[in-house]
Amino acid sequence: MLSYQFTDNKGTFRVIDPENTSYLYFPIANETGMKSSVTPLLGGDCKMDQNSFVLQPVSSEDLHSNKVSRNFWCDIEGKGIWSATGMSMHQLSNQLTQKKEKTLLDAGMLYHTMYRVSDEYGIGSKILSFVPIEDNVEIMRVDIRNISNENLEFTATAAIPIYGRSADNIRDHRHVTSLLHRIETREYGVYVKPTFSFDERGHQKNEMTYYVAGCTGEGNKPEGFYPVVEEYIGEGGDFLRPTAILNKHQVVKKDCSLSGYEAMGAIQFESMILRPQEECSFIVLIGLDKDSDSIQEVIKRYDTVAKVEKAYNEMQRHWDKKKNVSIQTGDSKFNNFMQWVSFQPILRRIYGCSFLPHHDYGKGGRGWRDLWQDCLALTLMDPSGVREAICNNYAGVRMDGSNATIIGENPGEFIADRNNITRVWMDHGFWPLVTTDLYIQQTGDLSILLEKVTYFKDKQIERGEAIDSNWHSFDSKRMMTEAGKVYEGSVLEHILLENLTAFYDVGDHNHMRLRGADWNDALDMANERGESVAFTAAYAGNFDTLTRLCKQLIVTGIDEVEIAEEILILLKQDVELYESVTQKKSLLKEYCEGSSKRISGKLRRVSLDELMNNLKQKAEWIKQHIRDNEWIEENQTETVNQGWFNGYYDNSGEKVEGLFEQGIRMMLTSQVFAIMSGTATSEQVKMMTTAADAYLYKAEVGGYRLNTDFKELKLNLGRMFGFAYGHKENGAVFSHMTVMYANALYKRGFVKEGYKAIETLYRQVSNAEVSKIYPGIPEYFNDKGRGMYHYLTGAASWLMLTVVTQMFGVRGLGGDLLIEPKLLKEQFNHTNTASISTIFAEHNLEVILVNEADREYGEYQVAEVYVNDKLIVEKDKVVINKEYCMCKKEYIQSLVKEMNQQIKVILR
Repeated sequence: MLSYQFTDNKGTFRVIDPENTSYLYFPIANETGMKSSVTPLLGGDCKMDQNSFVLQPVSSEDLHSNKVSRNFWCDIEGKGIWSATGMSMHQLSNQLTQKKEKTLLDAGMLYHTMYRVSDEYGIGSKILSFVPIEDNVEIMRVDIRNISNENLEFTATAAIPIYGRSADNIRDHRHVTSLLHRIETREYGVYVKPTFSFDERGHQKNEMTYYVAGCTGEGNKPEGFYPVVEEYIGEGGDFLRPTAILNKHQVVKKDCSLSGYEAMGAIQFESMILRPQEECSFIVLIGLDKDSDSIQEVIKRYDTVAKVEKAYNEMQRHWDKKKNVSIQTGDSKFNNFMQWVSFQPILRRIYGCSFLPHHDYGKGGRGWRDLWQDCLALTLMDPSGVREAICNNYAGVRMDGSNATIIGENPGEFIADRNNITRVWMDHGFWPLVTTDLYIQQTGDLSILLEKVTYFKDKQIERGEAIDSNWHSFDSKRMMTEAGKVYEGSVLEHILLENLTAFYDVGDHNHMRLRGADWNDALDMANERGESVAFTAAYAGNFDTLTRLCKQLIVTGIDEVEIAEEILILLKQDVELYESVTQKKSLLKEYCEGSSKRISGKLRRVSLDELMNNLKQKAEWIKQHIRDNEWIEENQTETVNQGWFNGYYDNSGEKVEGLFEQGIRMMLTSQVFAIMSGTATSEQVKMMTTAADAYLYKAEVGGYRLNTDFKELKLNLGRMFGFAYGHKENGAVFSHMTVMYANALYKRGFVKEGYKAIETLYRQVSNAEVSKIYPGIPEYFNDKGRGMYHYLTGAASWLMLTVVTQMFGVRGLGGDLLIEPKLLKEQFNHTNTASISTIFAEHNLEVILVNEADREYGEYQVAEVYVNDKLIVEKDKVVINKEYCMCKKEYIQSLVKEMNQQIKVILR
């Protein structure tokens, strides 16, 4: 059974016999484009993008069924062949028997080290796998040790099949594309440069060279190669028993050229003898490059153990520097768990939402939500480039308030929807403001709201309801004015458009239409009459946030802002209008028709006072409308009442949640945004948490499930109901929404309830015997409690945000530093201390919380504050309230002259 132990305070962990657990994989990558996954048996794949896979693409089921992987053979004199990766027929047949070899995994931030010992063969191996920080190459350092009492003579062969083409070709013209292969053997390895690329872009001349190269630890060249799969495995052989190795076939020497076959990166080294307890090293490089001449330079950079060790140390320092958030509580496992959580947003920026075995969808890159949620973590970890990223992202907003859904390779680049698919996710307008507000509060940079940004333009107009037949793909992808100039509006204008258009885009019950789906992409079959009450509440919260930001602008002396003339119609302030579905739809159509193709370019000045009142009125109207129409209450006893909000209407126009003949129907998402937005009253929140504990909570599978079992296919709502209950969007414990539930509860002061949601998720991950994953937070836990879709989940950003800004309470407020701890007594260590190291004002900051009186949350109060061991009592520098302390931004700015700062908060 899987179990791991942390070996330091940096998240490094150790696993005994990891290959006994299926579906395990680990990411190794860099930020220049190399993306690999590696399993305990050195399976997995290696690629740069959708069309450039060095190794054969793998999905989760390939991890145990497909034996095409990295291998390293030792042909031992007098004993036979042995695989240093465990990938031989003999070794695999012994894996679950008493003859099983001893194995051990050590893994840290993007390095993977497998140890294997065979008493039968008297040999041991250590294989370190990592990607250096700059080159598009995966490095395997293989150490072989003689653990017997006699000399060991062996011949080593690295054996790695070179796929060398697009992922599309895994079954689309697999053989035909092998005919494109041009294979060469050179001094250090096997090179493959296909003549063409056959993929979704059409038939294009290929410029990429794929290769496997190798040398000894001292830099000695190989003896020869087996460059073709067919000849390597031989007739009747396979990758687990290749006849070339078994029968000692003659190797091919350098400068050999072959064409039209599946390529094999099999590299044989000169035979050698190891004395007892002696070891030797080999270096294997797996990579790709458009400039084949530069491959030789890459090989030279890593052709000795010393050079590989140097690159490995540089890689460790690089990732340690990137990971700028760490915590210390009374639970060291939780501290290390959070090391991986804080690293996961970095992995998401590298891999996007594709390119790991469970993430076998999409073509790479990130979606609209991903752009904004990853910026949440970036704001906390490395805020220096966030401003530019936010402005670039807003360039994806259309003039109708919708947005591009396909993200280009370069920052701020968006392209028209693929394959003429027109689709609008109704929640997309919600997320940008959440991120922008965090950035503003952390930095105090209100001026970003006035920054000018372009709008995206394609054929899709009127929020996906119509097509601009006059627009062509070669036209400008930016909104133009009637005078033919590129139009730019403020970031604030973009935010207003996203939220105001959503306000008027309503269904029969006067909630915002569900459209293609909301956050739950699997609610995708209610485009005509579906409504998302959940995200209607979320948008109400956005209107409150906008109201606050307007007030903050007024404080700085700004009384008016400019917006496009066409947008004025969306700022009508009329409760009778709000109550009328017909009038709302008519107004939205009038706006969209007047701004869909080109706009006038005329600007109008709007009073911030009036705008603030307008937005506040809309927020309050939404909240009251939901309270009046969507609250469901269930009286259990005279003293215990449970209640929750209906969050959806299906395509038949019927409520989705409530008391049904088939049983209770309740969805977590519906409760999260009602709580987070302030739509739910405090009394209602109490009743909602009671209901969630009764109907959604299941500790043995990770905590709060996404919904109860509807026991119905519900073709009028979404594909999620076709999934087995307890899996993915249908009733799994979906980490993202569970963490947002915790975040909402913390914000509303329900700290114990919020902690319960996070703590249960963490305990599920830590119970590796059940979760069967390495440290970190997965997308969801299935009905057996197994972690699924690891690493690439937006839940990591939200968990970081919640732990840092709510649990520890370290966050910005208009650039001031607010410290409002919400730690429970059990979270402090044996000295009643907890601490967090993070970035604020672009400098390192350590906040130490000392619970002197050993009190529970709600009982302790902020008593004293020390900055760099100096007691601060001046009110113009630090404001001390019983619940929080606040360091003024001017004071913080004076401190950042030094790199590291320490703030100690005494709680009594």
